[in-house]
Amino acid sequence: MSIDHPDFDTRAVRAGTLRSEFNEHGEALFLTSSFVFDSAAQAAARFAGEDEGYVYSRFANPTVRMFEQRLASLEDGEDCLATSSGMAAILATCLATLRAGDHVLCGASVFGATTQLFSNLLARFGIEVTYVRGSDAQAWRDAVRPNTRLMYCESPSNPLMELVDLQAFAATGRAAGALTVVDNCLGTPALQQPLRFGIDVVIHSATKSIDGQGRVLGGAVVGTRAFIREAVLPVLRTAGPSLSPFNAWVLLKGLETLNLRMRAESASAAELAHFLEQHPAVARVFYPGLTSHPQHALAQRQQAAGGAVLSFDLRGAAEQLRERAWRVIDGTRLMSITANLGDTRTTITHPASTTHGRLSAQQRQEAGIGEGLVRLAVGLESTADLRQDLAAALDSLG
Repeated sequence: MSIDHPDFDTRAVRAGTLRSEFNEHGEALFLTSSFVFDSAAQAAARFAGEDEGYVYSRFANPTVRMFEQRLASLEDGEDCLATSSGMAAILATCLATLRAGDHVLCGASVFGATTQLFSNLLARFGIEVTYVRGSDAQAWRDAVRPNTRLMYCESPSNPLMELVDLQAFAATGRAAGALTVVDNCLGTPALQQPLRFGIDVVIHSATKSIDGQGRVLGGAVVGTRAFIREAVLPVLRTAGPSLSPFNAWVLLKGLETLNLRMRAESASAAELAHFLEQHPAVARVFYPGLTSHPQHALAQRQQAAGGAVLSFDLRGAAEQLRERAWRVIDGTRLMSITANLGDTRTTITHPASTTHGRLSAQQRQEAGIGEGLVRLAVGLESTADLRQDLAAALDSLG
């Protein structure tokens, strides 16, 4: 390893570190709303952008900046801006890019709140959205319009683990003159760096695996320095969907162990996916680490591992599927019944009635989210214990 080009694990611990006059070893937590100037002239220069010093924590804070620089380094991006949540990161990117009359292309299998943002909120301001099958590269190309300004996808998607061919996605965006945006929440930079495939912008819900322990909310936008500083920063500065310094400090600690956690959780998820695939109560398992996954070969090219999240469809009569899914969820003893993911503690949920519950029945059907679907976000418990817990819950179905 060259010190000039540190490895991922070194950057996860060291990148972006700033030290104050006290030369502290751990990252300092700057709990302040504003910063004091040496003179009125310096204050004027900073407000005018002629002096790079700090002004106000709504748009710049040393602790937040350390988190931004570290995450940008791990994603191989030029710059990053942190936001109050993952949804705030998506909104900031949209406000930085779109105006009335523009068109958005979005993968059909995305987080429910993302669909709500595009279909309900942005539609109020004259922005059109078309949903396409994320795994169908030709569908993306066919849906492009002259006014397409933004192409958005999750890869892997939540909760069906659908992959987008990132290289083809980026090429379509370049040909259309559209900004390509990838939500890398489930992959994280530990398993996948979309910018390396030509993607323009990476979005994160840092609330999930980047924190890793379900403690705080946070989001981030990573891309070129020009896009981050000239397009996104004015939105953050004016609208204020900012990350708090305390949350940034917690997320810095999360980045230090991200690679270790993602590798261990991915290994456990892969073992559980193989177990579920053989269980008679399970109709189908959605996990890109399985050879049965239709995009397994693509996953091997794009990702370092299958990831910590998987979903499975239960067998049964259509009118009984929700009840059977809830019985499995309620039958677990180790797992937390919560919609969050990326935690050291394994979580389990029913997407059709939680994360995607606000979608219409038709929207869920088009996205492939049925009543018998259960999502599992694997943590750091013993894999054997998790397997036993799942087995008991599934066996109770009879």
